[in-house]
Amino acid sequence: MIKQVGLLPAGCQPWNNSVCAASGDRFAYCSTLAIYVYELDKKYNQFRLLSILSEHKKTITAIAWNPRNPDIFVSASHESKLIVWDISKERPIAIYENTKGIPTDIDWCLLHGESVSYINGKGPLFLWSYKGADLSVSSVKETGGFSSEVTCFKWHQKKTEKVAFGHKDGTLSFCYLGLKCHRNVLKPELDEDDDDNMNDSVVALEWDLLSVDYILVCNSQTGIRLVDSTSLSMIMTFQLPSAATSVKTLSWISSAPGMFITGDAMSGNLRVWNVSKSTPVENIRVKKTGFHALQVICDNNRQKLTKYSEKSTNLNQKSSTSLAQNPSVVNSANFALPPARVVCTFLDGGVGLYDLGRRKWDFLREQGHIETIFDCKFCPHDSNILATGSFDGTIKLWDTTTFTCVNTSPGNEGIIYTISWAPSDLNCIVAGTSKNGIFIWDIGKGRIVKRFSEHGRNAVFTVMWNQKDSRRIMSTGADGYCIIRQVDGEIIQKYRHPAAIYGCDWSPHNKDMLATGCEDKSVRVFYTATSSEHPLKVFTGHTAKVFHVKWSPLKENLLCSGSDDGTIRVWDYSQDACICTLSGHKGPVRGLLWNSEIPYLVISGSWDASIRMWDIREEGKCIQAIADHGADVYGLTCHPARPFILASSSRDSTVRLWSLASLAQPIEINILAGKPWTQILGTIESVMTPKQEPLLTGRVSRELKVEAEEFPNDARNRVVKFFSKFFRAPAGTQNLWELVSVVKGLDDTLLSPNYKKGILHVKHLIRHNSSEAQQLEMAKLTKFGGGIGARSKEDRLRDAAEIHLKTGNIQRYCELMVELGEWERALAVAPGVSYTYWKNLANRYSKYLMQEDKDSAAVYCTAVGNTEMLVDFYASRGQMSDAVLTAQVACEGLAPGRGDMSNEKGLCNGWEEPSEQHKQLLQQTVEDWAAWHSLHGSPVLAACCFLAVDNPQKAMGRLIQGNELELAVAMGTVLGNLQQYTSVALEMLSRRCERLGKWELAIDLLHQIPDNRILLAKCCSRCALSNDEINGLHKRAHLPPIVECFHEAEKLKRRNDTFECAVFYLLSASPELGLELGMDYVKNMLKSSDWTVDDVFFMLQLIGCVRTDVLQVNRKRGELLAVSAYIGALVAIRRGYYSIVHPLFQHARQLLQTDSYIDFGVSESAIQSQYTAWNVVHTSQPEEPVNVEIIPAEYKPAYVKLQQRLGEEPNKILVGTDCVSNTHLPSHSDIHLSCLTGERIQGLAYFLEDGKSAVSANEALMWAKVNPFSPLATGYRINPF
Repeated sequence: MIKQVGLLPAGCQPWNNSVCAASGDRFAYCSTLAIYVYELDKKYNQFRLLSILSEHKKTITAIAWNPRNPDIFVSASHESKLIVWDISKERPIAIYENTKGIPTDIDWCLLHGESVSYINGKGPLFLWSYKGADLSVSSVKETGGFSSEVTCFKWHQKKTEKVAFGHKDGTLSFCYLGLKCHRNVLKPELDEDDDDNMNDSVVALEWDLLSVDYILVCNSQTGIRLVDSTSLSMIMTFQLPSAATSVKTLSWISSAPGMFITGDAMSGNLRVWNVSKSTPVENIRVKKTGFHALQVICDNNRQKLTKYSEKSTNLNQKSSTSLAQNPSVVNSANFALPPARVVCTFLDGGVGLYDLGRRKWDFLREQGHIETIFDCKFCPHDSNILATGSFDGTIKLWDTTTFTCVNTSPGNEGIIYTISWAPSDLNCIVAGTSKNGIFIWDIGKGRIVKRFSEHGRNAVFTVMWNQKDSRRIMSTGADGYCIIRQVDGEIIQKYRHPAAIYGCDWSPHNKDMLATGCEDKSVRVFYTATSSEHPLKVFTGHTAKVFHVKWSPLKENLLCSGSDDGTIRVWDYSQDACICTLSGHKGPVRGLLWNSEIPYLVISGSWDASIRMWDIREEGKCIQAIADHGADVYGLTCHPARPFILASSSRDSTVRLWSLASLAQPIEINILAGKPWTQILGTIESVMTPKQEPLLTGRVSRELKVEAEEFPNDARNRVVKFFSKFFRAPAGTQNLWELVSVVKGLDDTLLSPNYKKGILHVKHLIRHNSSEAQQLEMAKLTKFGGGIGARSKEDRLRDAAEIHLKTGNIQRYCELMVELGEWERALAVAPGVSYTYWKNLANRYSKYLMQEDKDSAAVYCTAVGNTEMLVDFYASRGQMSDAVLTAQVACEGLAPGRGDMSNEKGLCNGWEEPSEQHKQLLQQTVEDWAAWHSLHGSPVLAACCFLAVDNPQKAMGRLIQGNELELAVAMGTVLGNLQQYTSVALEMLSRRCERLGKWELAIDLLHQIPDNRILLAKCCSRCALSNDEINGLHKRAHLPPIVECFHEAEKLKRRNDTFECAVFYLLSASPELGLELGMDYVKNMLKSSDWTVDDVFFMLQLIGCVRTDVLQVNRKRGELLAVSAYIGALVAIRRGYYSIVHPLFQHARQLLQTDSYIDFGVSESAIQSQYTAWNVVHTSQPEEPVNVEIIPAEYKPAYVKLQQRLGEEPNKILVGTDCVSNTHLPSHSDIHLSCLTGERIQGLAYFLEDGKSAVSANEALMWAKVNPFSPLATGYRINPF
């Protein structure tokens, strides 16, 4: 199964005004074709990408959130379409496809229920009642006849019959439904000499949140006005710093009445205003690029208290000597910058979330493509760097380990259709444009160093830098020429074609041979070593233009071509023939690629928004199709050092990374099983045989083999490690293996320069941060670097404080300074009272700052050595890396303020060894950090967290919970001394082999586990091959043949050895006898009064291995499925698989209800009472341990009994929720709902045996670990491993 492993989201489009919206804990912005929805993760206080909504096929013009329902959202587009979305289910709930014009803006009208309103041109305004069967649309007669086009409009949320319009000529209109409309009024005063004012359009409107009359208006040239919509008068005109300053967007701050913010059009200045002043309260430069849109999210959740926060107390002073109260939140400083987060979008596509109160970015994606990404290519000398070229006129370089933009080409070159890297380490990119010819960008120099204009103003569709001769560049264009030139500009050859040439490619085997794809439906092959202008070969067969051609990197005589006829043709140059036609795309083919390790694997992308994998050996078999992109797929490229990592680019403006490792999964498992090289590497000719197992045939795999065998004594570990990285995406994997090296005690000098960018081992944390601080300090050495006239309360308090200071009452001076909010003055003189008082005061100040969520809280927590408070502070803000660093500082005795001031031992802060308390704090902080990574679909990074504190056991556990089984086995093999964990991973990996039909390989993996006899027997019992094949499998597993197994079972039956007897019956030709024997045992146990899960679970695991064909016709089927679900629910409780507990209980009850003959000793009512008791307790006390004393009396007996049944989980490795890799990534493909919970499935869905029902990957994995049978009650097993 091909899975998505990375996503580079699009930037925000700058074409339309209403492209950013916020509601409660969510915000959204739209690129050209998709809407990105983010949601606050309340546990970690961070926003995460929730979904990508892609239904529009043309540019989105506006979005708006339903003010009454945060799950409902509407969007409009250039295709004259409106879509109402249900965000919680990520699907449209209503679509209107004929708006009779392109909607300029949309908003919600709440006058009569909920209607979507939209407008285009000069009106009128239309109302769409999207609920109900008729989906009626009506015009608002009062809103017609405007003299100027409408640019934006807003309904009043309280006075719901009132709506305001902004016009292109700068005027406003106010309409009251059923009353008179004021049209095109309040035009700004124009400077007759300023032509720009002729286009002084209204760019933003916002009703005052506390008024039914006032509205903020922003014009593109004349700035901001506060207008009274009833009297049609100007309340205030706000003054910008200079005449050259213009405002693009604005928004009220709902948490601070009378305050609003604006974003400058030409610069990244965020300005804070109060309606009582005509000038800004604060000016903050947040970015160089101008704003496009912004929305405020008020921080109602930011007052979340940590466990050290103080509860409110009586504000009245009890006496003159009592402790001063914290100053009011509403003082001048806090009032100027209220607690709010601002969603900011910029003209360069940048998107960020700015924390206004803290004056810092929560996150900022500096730049993102805002239009179609036509091409993408990995860098040949730094393989983790990916270049992308876009319709927006830029080339961007992305670090695929961190998914961040690291560089952007200078200027705007128009539409960029194609890019190509220079070979080796020249660090240059050549690009072709729609009208501006070709240019070379020297990345090191940061400038364009060469331009070529031989194609004139014609579009250049493809450029290719010759990877075998760095002096030559080829280009093809709309003028019908294929031009070969030297880098210095000298033309070597020009090949004339009868029509436009869309594709070209250099042969990787011959530096003088090239191929082109032409609009005349032909593929041509040329040889530049001759002077002839005629092609050596011409291949015909396509029925529409050829868009791309690609030579095979492995097989010299093969090339493929993709066409607008929707097919890919594979040509054999040596035979002058098409040997294969790949059909399946429903649109023109655009992206085209050969895999560099599997010679028969071709990958294509199309206008149908899909990516397809093809096996050219079997008459063009499509191996898999992926539909996660939201629009045409143009660019495809494979990672140079990790050939099973694919990057794709699309008209949806995203870049996605995919893992193709599942296509070669048996190869990686062969490596882990210690198979010979002949089962890993092969020749091209042998692999091209139909139905031949995949083998690696490329350059990278052979180089890895040579490198691994350079050290024979450690060859096995090196092979496992090198190929583990070879099959995986760079994000996290490289970090993990470097931490494994640190844990093994290898030399730190062997760590790569990128190590410091990832999760560091704790022994490197302080060293690295100290080094970074020293580097920052080096900047100092560089050249740049009451009544009128009455004194206020504050003035009187200051006078009192001065008197106290003169009389020697320093403590009272400090308390008054605290009351005035001047904590620093108080802290400066507090040591004059005592060290203890200073420390107490600093503690109070740090708690106050934490409640206000100020960065400086960290300073004072550090000063007094309150590590626990500081760790909690960082963790509450989601700054987990800082929390870990703080805990490690404490463990190394570097935290100040803890030792006795009189200590003169010369040791750091008077401490030699970290206390047990700080060791536990570090471990708990790492646990929380790892849990965060797991929750966000990164079990590899979660494992890195534990490796960083020398805990490889828990690191292995995280990999197993993330289903990263190959990586877990590889790590266990290299580290050693982790046999228990490695055995669990090997057992699950053998189940994966069963799913692939690799039964012998499954047996080989199980042989690596000590005490494996029962595991081998279970594997053989599940196998449903022919008797001869099963006997062969028995022999490989060192088990008796089928016939002898039956005789052995009969002997054991006479000895009353139930378990062993059941084992051999299951291995025999009469497995139904083992099933019946095991079920009788289970039923007898459950009829006793004191049974526990451990009494029956082992037997259910065994008889659950009975062959499916046998179970289908057995009378015990219903009982087995019901009892497996019931006991599975109990095991799920003790392992913490809480999301599947209810579905398992429900499944057991449904089976009992549908078949009255099922009786396994536990009644339906007993199951219901157990579930109800558990659910009540789990809901009221989600954190362990449970306080039994406070459980309601009616549920306590059932809950206590349930706990007795559960017992304790013996296999701690399996405790904790499974979080499969990359299940956090949203997709554009069909949205599936879990048949277990009814909730939307995030990430890849796991389909059950009917091909329709689906569960999430996490649910499937946990279900299979406690109950082997499908939730559909068919008797089929579920195997998501």
